[in-house]
Amino acid sequence: MSIFISHLSDLMPLCLHLMFHANKQAQIKSYATAIEKKKRLVIAATVFSFFFSLLSLFGVWSFICVEHFGGCKNGERGSFARFCQRREAHSHQVGTAVVTRKDGRLAVGKLGALCEQIKELNSLGYEVILVSSGAVGLGRQRLKYRKLVNSSFADLEKPQVELDGKACAAVGQSSLMAIYDSLFSQLDVTSAQLLVTDNDFRDRDFRKQLTETVKSLLALKVIPVFNENDAVSTRKAPYEDSSGIFWDNDSLSALLALELKADLLVLLSDVEGLYSGPPSDPESKLIHTYIKEKHQNEITFGDKSRVGRGGMTAKVKASVHAAEAGIPVIITSGYAAENIIKVLQGQRIGTLFHKDAHKWAPVKEVDAREMAVAARDCSRRLQALPSEERKQIMLNIADALEANEKEIRTENEADVAAAQEAGYEKSLITSLANNMRTIANMDDPIGRVLKRTELADGLILEKISSPIGVLLIVFESRPDALVQIASLAIRSGNGLLLKGGKEAKRSNAILHKVITEAIPDTVGGKLIGLLDDVIDLVIPRGSNQLVSQIKSSTKIPVLGHADGICHVYIDKSANLEMARRIVLDAKIDYPAGCNAMETLLVHKDLADKNWLNDIIVDLRTEGVTLYGGPKASSLLNIPQARSFHHEYSSLACTIEIVDDVAHTDSIVAEDHEVADAFLRQVDSAAVFHNASTRFSDGARFGLGAEVGISTSRIHARGPVGVDGLLTTRWILKGSGQIVDGDKAVSYTHRDLTAT
Repeated sequence: MSIFISHLSDLMPLCLHLMFHANKQAQIKSYATAIEKKKRLVIAATVFSFFFSLLSLFGVWSFICVEHFGGCKNGERGSFARFCQRREAHSHQVGTAVVTRKDGRLAVGKLGALCEQIKELNSLGYEVILVSSGAVGLGRQRLKYRKLVNSSFADLEKPQVELDGKACAAVGQSSLMAIYDSLFSQLDVTSAQLLVTDNDFRDRDFRKQLTETVKSLLALKVIPVFNENDAVSTRKAPYEDSSGIFWDNDSLSALLALELKADLLVLLSDVEGLYSGPPSDPESKLIHTYIKEKHQNEITFGDKSRVGRGGMTAKVKASVHAAEAGIPVIITSGYAAENIIKVLQGQRIGTLFHKDAHKWAPVKEVDAREMAVAARDCSRRLQALPSEERKQIMLNIADALEANEKEIRTENEADVAAAQEAGYEKSLITSLANNMRTIANMDDPIGRVLKRTELADGLILEKISSPIGVLLIVFESRPDALVQIASLAIRSGNGLLLKGGKEAKRSNAILHKVITEAIPDTVGGKLIGLLDDVIDLVIPRGSNQLVSQIKSSTKIPVLGHADGICHVYIDKSANLEMARRIVLDAKIDYPAGCNAMETLLVHKDLADKNWLNDIIVDLRTEGVTLYGGPKASSLLNIPQARSFHHEYSSLACTIEIVDDVAHTDSIVAEDHEVADAFLRQVDSAAVFHNASTRFSDGARFGLGAEVGISTSRIHARGPVGVDGLLTTRWILKGSGQIVDGDKAVSYTHRDLTAT
């Protein structure tokens, strides 16, 4: 790996640009695997002023980072992560304020952290090139000091003349390189200096020789440090450069990214990224993916940073220029630790600029909001319908499912063929329809009086059931979840957003079509968009990764479980034949289910009995791979499990020998004292005695269906049916009562629920 560094020597504070370059033929599926390949990073830095003692350096740093990535399919992740896995180049730039303190002096800790990141990237094989400016400011400080030393008191009383910037640049170059040499030497890294001007880039031979020289340095693991040679530059005003070659550090970063064929440009700033307005404005929102057609007329830029020259306006201009030329750009914060490393790992930080970004925005934000608001309106109309009409809607949907069975099966088989998996059984559609009818025939869940209390004479308080509002359900590859969730949402009067996995795209589409066409126009079957202030609850159904990601990335309440780690404990008092049937059913019936057994715990007194050997043989006969805890691994001669907290979701499980009852989910025991203690002490969402964990299911619990199984302790726990999609509200009926300091009220607090 190699690093390129270029320096601009004007009055701008320190600015770093980091660029990564890699072999375009490599196919790298992730940032993690990309690290193993050869890469090139270009880091550009600009420095404003530097005190001779090195303690008053004013600086701006910007990084440009370039690398090759490939192998990620479109649509697998969000636009940022999708780009990180798929695109071939990366660029990074760091603003002046990133490495300076409030008093304008050098933030030594931040600068050291940036250099350490460069060292780490260098060690990982990246080719890093640093672009830096600051010689003018550094030289000005030195010449002011020299002028002061050589001046008399009479000279000091005279009007002071501004120092020649060219002379400042000439004096500051050696000192600037001394700083870099000192910092990199401490990290056992060698650096080299190269000086350029804007006129140099007009010469094709110069550009060719520049590339060859950089390649030679990179091959020797040397970090080239590029500086703009302000001492001989003919450019008078950077912002008025009619040549358009480069006019500030951001544009220089973009130029170098293009010249060196960078794969990514990352601009490090003092804010998290590009905002819709001034970052200090609470109404401003971080833009994760910049779409020129959408955002160029919507963004309001605030003032530039306290030390920078161009501010965010210059960064956006340079980013758009590079992105349109095919080089992706990310603007992110330089304050956060290891942000450059995080970008390479594919983390969704900052703002992404990309020439294909417009293809990643399937719907405008305003449209999403309109759809979400429409969904809330639909849910309120649904709540207003009489119970019998809501019931009839569900019965109509059940009939429609069976009537469209052939079309549903055709679409599902297309999904199955694409995924090379097994298809629906005919009975499943009938089962879905029957579950729908079961829920429809349940008592009306909306408006039930849960508690009725007389607060005082003639003052009655009622606690009644009420829909939550608008639900977002995110599920992966099981289209039957769509029908179950829709039935529960309709019965509970909630609006619904369904986001299914791409593996069942056709099945989800036809099921959605059948269901929405069966909903009368008085309610409406509109699609719902996702917005924090409109969606009331998120219910993810899928893998640990899906649930965990949703929980960490939304401010909306999330109801769900990240793990389905079910334990079965076989006590020494167990009926061993019963225990055998329960263990095999809990593991074999549906291994991928979240209620399948993942850990088998056996009392130590059974360890030397034939039953344990027999159950191991039975499990292996069914194709189950066995792992052991510390005791079982040694006793049974099986591989040791890495962790008890692991959800296999397949034909595999962990076995361990234990001394007594512990934190499990199902106990097989004939000793009722042991069983009762187990049922009281185990803090699981569902606890069983002499029964398979596979009974933890909404349909088997008589709920008709479930939106998922919740392991949280708030609102709903265990299989979540209609009741889990309801909340409560209070209705108070009086006849003119007032509080008045509680002087005129005689409280009775009499329970009227049973009356």
